[in-house]
Amino acid sequence: MAFGESVAGQMLGTVRALAQGATGTFTRPLSGLMPRFRPGDLEARDPDSIRELLPGLWLLMSLWFRPDVRGLHHIPGKGPALIVGNHTGGLQSPEVFISQLAISSYLGTQRPFYQLAHRLVLNSPFAWILRRFGTVEADPANADLALSEGAVLQVFPGGDYEVFRPSWESAKVDFGGRKGFLRLAYKHDVPIVPQVTIGGQETALFLSRGEWLARLLRVDRVFRLKTIPIMVSVPYGLTPPFAPFVPLPSKIVIQYLEPIDLRAEYGEAPDWDEVYEDVLARMQDVLTALQIERKLPVIG
Repeated sequence: MAFGESVAGQMLGTVRALAQGATGTFTRPLSGLMPRFRPGDLEARDPDSIRELLPGLWLLMSLWFRPDVRGLHHIPGKGPALIVGNHTGGLQSPEVFISQLAISSYLGTQRPFYQLAHRLVLNSPFAWILRRFGTVEADPANADLALSEGAVLQVFPGGDYEVFRPSWESAKVDFGGRKGFLRLAYKHDVPIVPQVTIGGQETALFLSRGEWLARLLRVDRVFRLKTIPIMVSVPYGLTPPFAPFVPLPSKIVIQYLEPIDLRAEYGEAPDWDEVYEDVLARMQDVLTALQIERKLPVIG
């Protein structure tokens, strides 16, 4: 079989699998749309499915986002580690898919690798594939269990606050003051590997987080969401809140930084405010450099 036919077959198979999985998601009972996932439930990750889906998905991501992933060698080859990333691109968050594919390729599909996500993400049309790649609910019990079992764990502390920041703040790391990732790494004595991404905020025009609207409609209490984003995207124009959209083909660049050993650098009684500012400053320096390197929006 020719290489072109092989690649086309992999891509077609991936598209079919995505469509079947999405259909399965929509046919669930309405009462099951927002379940509380059982803490510690990590068994949905499926190395065999990852191996099957990885080539076709990587081709799709490469054609659309032209990913440039740098510094994968900074992720420890053995033992637990905490990858901490800035969050971009709204619901689609291209760095989530791209990093899943890149890290799974680099470390091998057998190496346990999990990602924490909001319940809303785990009930999206393509949640089934995220679970197979190791995405679990952002529950402290899940985080503790993953690290205690020696896994690599990826978190995005900025959550919905950062992922829906205005497009003109694309080159800003903003976790909204959330420091839980530091205590998690310190508790398990694992290195922090910062992940810095640029390009996601160019997949649509993000105008406002809509925090005032979230408070008004009380979704901050009901769904633990601090935002109801106001944005312009394809195909909607002014986009319904949290509606899946077609992302613009913005070039995504991801860079991993050298691991940070909290105990070695900050001692046994760290000032968490100081550590937080230091970690964000390291990430911000890299993000600023990536922004300077970027010649044009979307094109990269």
